[in-house]
Amino acid sequence: MIRYERDDEGIVTLTMDDPDAGANTMNDTYVRSMGETIDRLEAEREQITGVVLTSAKKTFFAGGNLADLQSVTPETAADFFAGIEGIKADLRRIEQLGKPVVAAINGAALGGGLELALATHHRIAVDDDKIKIGLPEVTLGLLPGGGGVTRLVRMLGIQEALMGWLLQGQQRTPAATKDKGVIDELVATREELVPAAKAWIREHSGDEDVAVKPWDVKGHKIPGGTPSSPKFAANLPAFPANLRKTLKDAPTKSPRAIMSAAVEGSQVDFDTASRIESRYITELASGRESTAMIQAFFFDLQAIGSGSLRPEGIEKRKVGSVGILGAGMMGAGIAFSAAMAGLDVRLKDVSLEGAQKGKAYTEKLLAKRVEKGRTTEAQRDEVLARITPTADAGDLADVDVVIEAVFEDYDLKKTVFEEIEGVVGPDTLLCSNTSTLPITSLQGFSGRPKDFIGLHFFSPVDKMKLVEIIRGEQTSDEATARAVDLVQQIRKIPIVVGDGRGFYTSRVFGTLITEGAQLLAEGVDPMVIERAATKAGFPAPPLAMLDEVSLTLTQHIRTEAEKAAKAEGRTLEATPGESLIDEMVELGRKGRAAGSGMYDYPADGPKKLWPGLRERYAKGTEVPLRDIEDRYLFIMALETAGCFEDGVLKDAESANIGGIFGIGFPPHTGGPATFMTNYEGGLAGFVARADELADAYGERFRPSEWLRGRVASGSLVDAD
Repeated sequence: MIRYERDDEGIVTLTMDDPDAGANTMNDTYVRSMGETIDRLEAEREQITGVVLTSAKKTFFAGGNLADLQSVTPETAADFFAGIEGIKADLRRIEQLGKPVVAAINGAALGGGLELALATHHRIAVDDDKIKIGLPEVTLGLLPGGGGVTRLVRMLGIQEALMGWLLQGQQRTPAATKDKGVIDELVATREELVPAAKAWIREHSGDEDVAVKPWDVKGHKIPGGTPSSPKFAANLPAFPANLRKTLKDAPTKSPRAIMSAAVEGSQVDFDTASRIESRYITELASGRESTAMIQAFFFDLQAIGSGSLRPEGIEKRKVGSVGILGAGMMGAGIAFSAAMAGLDVRLKDVSLEGAQKGKAYTEKLLAKRVEKGRTTEAQRDEVLARITPTADAGDLADVDVVIEAVFEDYDLKKTVFEEIEGVVGPDTLLCSNTSTLPITSLQGFSGRPKDFIGLHFFSPVDKMKLVEIIRGEQTSDEATARAVDLVQQIRKIPIVVGDGRGFYTSRVFGTLITEGAQLLAEGVDPMVIERAATKAGFPAPPLAMLDEVSLTLTQHIRTEAEKAAKAEGRTLEATPGESLIDEMVELGRKGRAAGSGMYDYPADGPKKLWPGLRERYAKGTEVPLRDIEDRYLFIMALETAGCFEDGVLKDAESANIGGIFGIGFPPHTGGPATFMTNYEGGLAGFVARADELADAYGERFRPSEWLRGRVASGSLVDAD
């Protein structure tokens, strides 16, 4: 894996190039090759002037092998600990070689890639903004266990290491990394890298100190101090308090482990700190949280990004222009995203004034970007020039795609599509941004049902990455493939689901907010209801989210569901939680947009729970906190299982990524599907716990016979 070349000046160039993989990772091949390479360096030390470490791949080094990390269990933890200690021992041998070692970073250096570079004495990178450098392990439920915590703390100090690199997993450009003091030098091109590294070695050939790390020099002090320093110790209690505030009490383990490793490691020598770091990474890697997060944020996202949900055998198509019907908040947000991706946008509303107002939304967002230095004035003008506001449907005649974004009303959507289908060409893709109305029913009024598909964007569109693509009964594979291509072209994440009222995300999200209302109807204190959700890892609590979507919209969705049930000869009875929502609407408290709901929204301060909730509904009912947390998680997961059972979901990737990025299912669980299969005891353990909740709180928690039938396989989907 590592080519060893020594030139006439005694400079050794080590070129990493795993023959069996597209990227260099810390796999068995690396471990063996690096050990053998360092043995040779030590044996030839007297003939060596210095060492350059670089890569033949597009990336410098991709870090740990995530498949290996995901497979660590409590039973194999001891072997993993020994393995990570062995890898770090080799990195220690590099920095204590006694000869200057330079990392020539030609591409991304993330995770173990940056940790490898940190073990060298000088780091040079190509000044290319496409290259990312950082330690993103926290986003996978892990910590930088290859020396990243230990070395960054000694280089930058505890606070800067934690806040600037470790706790949020920031990824930076080489220039920004240099500004932060982690990269030492930049070159303009990849061709200049190795020559620049050799030049630095020549310049320092007589300086023995450059090959010694500061922490290996007696008397080295960590910048900013340690807990033994009175000034630092006075501020130390704020660290866990701020972390808790940031996490909102969510049970995510990795940030806490990172902080512990950094603070504990700062109080001991380097090698002891390194072992502390190894113990924490072992604990995290052998736990279920990292298994779940690696599945969602690496494997599931990678599968979706590579086109796993796209029908096969259909040529990719690029969109040049898009027509958007409706310039309200959703339509304006879609217009912004499309224009930012380089598409020509025709933004239509019933009046030119309304369409111009929709374009003004993009102006407002771009003004903020210019103010923050994220966009230039020239780039702003270029994006704005791509959006043409109009009230004339004829201006959309030549667009490649139409996206309807009007109010959630069947008759209104019918009117809008009847007008536009008479104008656009026969090859125009027809998309409806609906969150609940079945696409098959909307196809009923379309003259081209095979080209008709659902594109469910999430609000605010400029921030939300997910788009739910819904196939109706008559939607063709080609239309689906084109929809996936469009979503990826505007730099969002597509999931593909089947048809049905509420599809996947709205159907499952509705269970969370109604469960919050149900708890309130049972007499649980509203503050307990909200705090339990954030403690379970939800980004926002259910009563607050109910206000955001509006209580009247919840009523409207329920009314539509009742109509559909009646047409099928069924009757839907309102739950206590739904009846409570009706009472709130009767009181005029309809949600945030109406000025009041479960919360009050004072003009001079943050929102506050309406005191009337406690006065009217709280009865002192005590429900164990764990049960409340599980009620939220399980009601959503069980509804997700129902989506699999009904054919709305066909793959775990859409379930997990849709749950996390669309409706706020706690990220540390890996998403609803993984939450069920990764539960303690597997799917069998999940079903057993659901039965406990059903016995205590109602049959809505009772697993279906279909779900019980999946226990044997342990999976929600059939193997290929």
